[in-house]
Amino acid sequence: MKNLVFAAFALLFFVGLVSAADKPAKEITLKGEINCTKCALNESADCGHAIKVSEKGKVVLYYYKDNGKAESYHDTICNGPAKGSVKGVVLEKDGKKWIVPAKDGVKYD
Repeated sequence: MKNLVFAAFALLFFVGLVSAADKPAKEITLKGEINCTKCALNESADCGHAIKVSEKGKVVLYYYKDNGKAESYHDTICNGPAKGSVKGVVLEKDGKKWIVPAKDGVKYD
């Protein structure tokens, strides 16, 4: 009987994990100041992107998971930050916030 109860709980747990993994990530839009992580922020050896947004009175930096200077939108901010927005899926890794930009998700004001 114990094995049957354990098996039932294990099955429910597994079904819960599978259904949680099947949920698509929600896209959001962040508005703020888009920066080059090398040229403007001096945080990386290669050009990349990050957007500074204001959340609850604090400045929060979201790094882009993209192709860095190979992206079509890079030239606009390589020489200095620009106001704009990015639409994509947000995730957290290694204590940093990241955004995976949607196709055509980066816009400048």
